[in-house]
Amino acid sequence: MGWRLPTIPIPRRLLRLWRHWLRAERPRQPPAWWLLRDTAAVLVVCALVAMVSSWPWLAEPNLRPGMLAPFTVRAPETAAVVDSTALEERRQQMLPRTTVQVVDQPANQRLRRLLDEQIQAIEQMLATNQPRVEPVTLTDEERRWLRRLDSLQLTAWAREVRQAQLRMLSQGLAPGLSEGQLVDAATMQLEDLSDQGRNLGARLLVQTLHGQTNLRSDPALSQRRIEALISQQGIPTIAVEKGDLVVRQGEAINAQAFDVLDHFGLVNRRPRPLAWLGHFLESLAVTGTMVLLLRRWRSSLEPRQAMLALGTLLAVQGLHLWLDQLASPMVLLVPPTLLLAQGLGTACGLAWLAAATLLWPIPLSGLLGLRLLLAAATAGVAAVAAGRQRTRAELLQLAVLLPGGAVLLQWMLLQGRGQPGQFDLLSEALLLGGLLMAGLLLAPLVETFFGLMTRTRLLELADLERPLLRRLSCEAPGTFEHTLMIAGLAEEGARSIGADVDLVRTGALYHDVGKLHGPQWFIENQEEGANPHDKLDDPFASAAILQAHVDEGLRLARRYRLPRPLADFIPEHQGTLKMGYFFHQARERDPSVPEQLFRYRGPTPRSRETAILMLADGCEAALRSLPPGTNEAEARAMVRRILEARMQDGQLANSGIGRAELELLIRAFVRVWKRMRHRRIPYPIPRRKAFSA
Repeated sequence: MGWRLPTIPIPRRLLRLWRHWLRAERPRQPPAWWLLRDTAAVLVVCALVAMVSSWPWLAEPNLRPGMLAPFTVRAPETAAVVDSTALEERRQQMLPRTTVQVVDQPANQRLRRLLDEQIQAIEQMLATNQPRVEPVTLTDEERRWLRRLDSLQLTAWAREVRQAQLRMLSQGLAPGLSEGQLVDAATMQLEDLSDQGRNLGARLLVQTLHGQTNLRSDPALSQRRIEALISQQGIPTIAVEKGDLVVRQGEAINAQAFDVLDHFGLVNRRPRPLAWLGHFLESLAVTGTMVLLLRRWRSSLEPRQAMLALGTLLAVQGLHLWLDQLASPMVLLVPPTLLLAQGLGTACGLAWLAAATLLWPIPLSGLLGLRLLLAAATAGVAAVAAGRQRTRAELLQLAVLLPGGAVLLQWMLLQGRGQPGQFDLLSEALLLGGLLMAGLLLAPLVETFFGLMTRTRLLELADLERPLLRRLSCEAPGTFEHTLMIAGLAEEGARSIGADVDLVRTGALYHDVGKLHGPQWFIENQEEGANPHDKLDDPFASAAILQAHVDEGLRLARRYRLPRPLADFIPEHQGTLKMGYFFHQARERDPSVPEQLFRYRGPTPRSRETAILMLADGCEAALRSLPPGTNEAEARAMVRRILEARMQDGQLANSGIGRAELELLIRAFVRVWKRMRHRRIPYPIPRRKAFSA
């Protein structure tokens, strides 16, 4: 009697969740095949990204704070070692109170022009006796005083007021200065004038200067002041006596011990190939995983689109190495994430963001780590929001609101840490907004060059006034109406199973454009008269004509630069279906004719969207041909037979559509059919009256 392992009962709810997760994670369709040269090029770029990301570790010290000491060290001599940690802390504490401000000359010119305009307005008021709106409120005494002045006296008074403003501006004007302080300062500057002239001039100066500033921060001078203060207060040092124990083997190395070891030359900074190789392989694994995730979530991913994701990742890593501490995670991470999320989908944008965050060569600690996490959170919000935007106007709003929200969030969190002045958050927000705006302007070029399929571009291509669709409606009106009917069926079907509705609708509009090469060969464009296939009387030639509408459709797709996901609808909506009518004719003449000659060349649908279109194409004519008395159950039975036939023929093998989704599609198609055959009220039409000549 054999032993049996005990079975552990699994709650039904957990089992259902596990099965649901497996269904969700199962690939919906196999990824598209890449040529060998394309795969090699992607691998080379992955290696280049890994090389740049791991570059800082080529000269990584063999010791660092926090690691366990490999040996015991005692000070070989007496020395005073600079305490780098205390020095950096002192520098950070001084930053908020050591900002040097200088006079901004453009602001001075703007304020001087404002005063000149007010003085000129007073002069014009004196030149005309007609009442007019005055720039300042004048008392009767001041108005009489102004009218008693001749031109030379008025010019001298204006010159004194201008000189007083210039003296006040040369000392610097703080933005928060109270109005009373400005009045006192202006009165003191005009003390040589009479009472009326002094009071009027002071009011003019206060009116032009109140709430204004002519100061700006100078980073270079601020840094010099910090260094000067540090020099005055003394550089913090660590006093080390000969023979003092620096670190014991097996103990953690603290920051002060690291400074002492570095001072005595015990920290090796020569290249460490093994350490670099480890980080190189780690970076290579991250980039390779990112490409696999992109292909997992976008099975139609092209090599040039993978190159776009890798190229942006390479640019971000290169800019960070170049800018070092000046690199802004918000500026470097958010725009590429938004671009890729628009063109490749939210999941692909988040995959790129995860790779870029993991490869960011700084530790996730301290203030820089907090800024990186804030940038990653903002980019994640941008990726999710990009998948919901349907117009460029909405993307423009996102490009305006995102920087504002990011700078507000950073300011609140950095303020809470007591160090808000270390970064120019406003400049960062303006730079981020500018990059997002530039991305919106360049988006059409990027979409065309890399074959990206954004939601906005889908909606633009679905415009019925597009040249190719307009040509289809004029040259093949029957096919155009057939296209609109199928688009309605496919759109409802896509909505019922959670497929991409916009992609299905746009793909349905272009799936039969190949019939433009000979509209008269297709029954929906034939008027009353003989069918040209009857005159041709050659089933092989007729089958070639049907196949030609697929080949010509692909040619037109290349000519009109349709994106690849849309061009895939042209051959995949026919798959490898059998041309049953002409195959039957050929078998009547020669029973040995192989069936393969009367099948479309395919490929079969490789996505849920193209499969939905194939099924809608097969059901459209059958639904329209149902008699008026058909009930809903009969319509469902007919649609189910057509869909089951497609599945048994192997057309849905690579589409990712299962039987449960087929049932949802059946119900969706019948709902559209019910809307198509709605009843109408017969309106009485009066008989036409006859009029005598």
